[in-house]
Amino acid sequence: MDISKVAWTTAGRRLTAAAGSVVGERYQDNYDVVHLEPGGPLAVVADGLGSGPGSTVAGATAVEVFVREVLVGDSPGALRGAVSQAQDAVRRAGSNLDELTGSTLTAFVAAGDDPAAWIVHLGDSRVYRLRDGLLDLLTVDHTINWLGVLHGWFAADSDEAKAARYRLTRYVGHPDASEPDLLNVTLRPGDVYLLCTDGVSDQLTYERLTRILATDDPAAAAHTLLDDTLTAGGADNATAVVIRVERSVD
Repeated sequence: MDISKVAWTTAGRRLTAAAGSVVGERYQDNYDVVHLEPGGPLAVVADGLGSGPGSTVAGATAVEVFVREVLVGDSPGALRGAVSQAQDAVRRAGSNLDELTGSTLTAFVAAGDDPAAWIVHLGDSRVYRLRDGLLDLLTVDHTINWLGVLHGWFAADSDEAKAARYRLTRYVGHPDASEPDLLNVTLRPGDVYLLCTDGVSDQLTYERLTRILATDDPAAAAHTLLDDTLTAGGADNATAVVIRVERSVD
């Protein structure tokens, strides 16, 4: 299992990050895409919808275009613009394919002059934050399942909920050009952020995520997360990015 590692400095904060991905047992190919930008605090995760050429093209295109655009500007407007560009590119890439072409897109983007970061979110790949021992889910799944359970349309453990888990209401490549959620978070020393596809969040419990992320080593945490998904059955491609805010720097 290959785990990539980077270190970033932003607005008096040192961040260390690690990322990896595993195929699992369900598919022969990996339709997840992960990117850690070497030169600056930027991490992106995408999960292609389905298991064919449309999935492969969507994830790769979404990440490539988003990263390219964000490296030009990282204001809220620029981030929305980057998602819009990714939407256009994925729809164009799928115009000659006879299958669904789409992907999730979840990103962590820290500006160089602000001790904070932006979370950009579209789909059901998640962002968690461990702070002072408490693990928070910072994102909302853009699925019929999430809406149905929230509004009481069906019980969380029902067959209807299970079927609705994979019906996304927003994703990159959507014909209506879905807009992302943007969340601004303060970078506090000791914070640990996890970006992951549903191959991680669907297979590991809240308690297990909390214990793994409590380690001081993001690379070890990422490796354990992915290894645990395989131990749990490897029911999907699984991808994880672990980012730790180490300390303030002069």
